[in-house]
Amino acid sequence: MDDAKSADSTAERNNSLSPRDRAAAGKALRKRVPRALQGHWRPVGTRRDVLSILRTSDADRLPELLPIRYGRMLPSPFAFFRGSAALMVADLAQMPNTSIIVQACGDCHLMNFGGFASPERNLVFDINDFDETLPGPWEWDVKRLATSFILAVRENRLSKSVARRAALKCVRSYREAIRALASLDPLDLWYKRFDIDTLLRLAPSRGDRARLERRIKKATAASGSNLEFPKLGEVVHGVARIHDAPPLIFHPEPEEADDFRAISDEALKSYRASLADDRKRLLDRYRYIDAAIKVTGIGNVGRRSWVALLMSPADNPLFLQFRQANDSVLEPYAGKSCYGSSRAACCEWAAPHASNFGHISWLDDKPSRRILRPPAARRQAEPDDRDD
Repeated sequence: MDDAKSADSTAERNNSLSPRDRAAAGKALRKRVPRALQGHWRPVGTRRDVLSILRTSDADRLPELLPIRYGRMLPSPFAFFRGSAALMVADLAQMPNTSIIVQACGDCHLMNFGGFASPERNLVFDINDFDETLPGPWEWDVKRLATSFILAVRENRLSKSVARRAALKCVRSYREAIRALASLDPLDLWYKRFDIDTLLRLAPSRGDRARLERRIKKATAASGSNLEFPKLGEVVHGVARIHDAPPLIFHPEPEEADDFRAISDEALKSYRASLADDRKRLLDRYRYIDAAIKVTGIGNVGRRSWVALLMSPADNPLFLQFRQANDSVLEPYAGKSCYGSSRAACCEWAAPHASNFGHISWLDDKPSRRILRPPAARRQAEPDDRDD
C-alpha cells in the first residue's frame, strides 16, 4: 500500500464523521473483522526462514559489530525479542486487521517507553524509540506490546497467571484510553500529555510512588548531558574529550581523524539546517569539542552511530547523537515510506532533559563506511577490502 495516501484518505474520511457516526462505523467494522480473529496465530506454509529474515535485516549493518548484536540477543527470549522486530511483523502481517492505519511505532515493546523531557522541559512518559516508525495497522503495535509484557514476566520468573494478567491489563488500558481520547475535541487531543504527575498518581502503592519520586528527583538534579559526561567523557591535560571503551565507544584511527571531523562537521551543518530558527540560535551557543563512534541498544547494533560532545561558553557539556535511519521493518508489509530511502540519519539531544530531533543527509560514501568500522576490524582488513 502507499502508506501516505492510505493514511491521508483514512484521516479524511474520519474527519468528516461525527462521533456517533464514527462509533457506528467502528461497530460495522467489528462485524467484518471480529475480535475473535485476532486471538490465534498459526504459521502459514509460506513462512520465511527465521535466519533468512535476520540476515536480511543485517544487510546494512557493519559486519564487525554483528557478534555484539547477537551477543546482546542471546541472554533471554526477551532480549532476542527486542532485537528481532522484523520477525514478529512478518508473522503479524499474515493475520487479519481492520485496515485502520496509524503512525505505528514498529517496535512497540515495554522497554521502548520511558520518561523524558519535552522541548519545554516538561517531564512526560511516552514511547521513546522511533527507529521503525511507519504508518501501519494499529493491531501490530498492540500485539507486540502485549507480547513484551509476557516475556518480561517470564524473564522475572513470575507465573503464567501473572503474565496473562499483565497482557490483559496492557490491552485493556489501551482500549480504555482510546475510548476516552476519542471523545476529545481535536485541540484537546493534540495537547494531551501523559506527564510524570499522572504516572505518580497511577503508582499501585506508596512504596512504588516513593521509588518513582526518588528516581525522578535524581534524574532532574542536573541536565541530561551533565549526567552523561561522567559516563562518556573525560578531561585529559585540561581538555575534555569522549573516552574510548572499544568496541562500544571508539575514535577513528589517527590517520582518519581529519576525515571523521569533516563528516561530523557536515552532519552538524545539515542537522542545524533542519532546525527551526530559535533552535538554531540555541545550538550556535555551543562549540564542537569531540566525536566518537558509539554502539547503542540491541536492534540498532551494527548501524552507523556516533556521539558528538559540544561545550557552552561556561564549559557545560551537550551531547548530540547521530544515528543511521533505516527503512522500517514494516515496509515490506505496509509499503514504502513517503520520506524516501534509508540514506539519512537522525540526531537527538542527550536524554533525559532535552528532546529535540532533526535530520541530516546520510554520508554513505566509502570513506565514511570505513571510518565508522571498529579499529581492530580496520587493521585486520586487507588493503583492497578497506573500502567495503
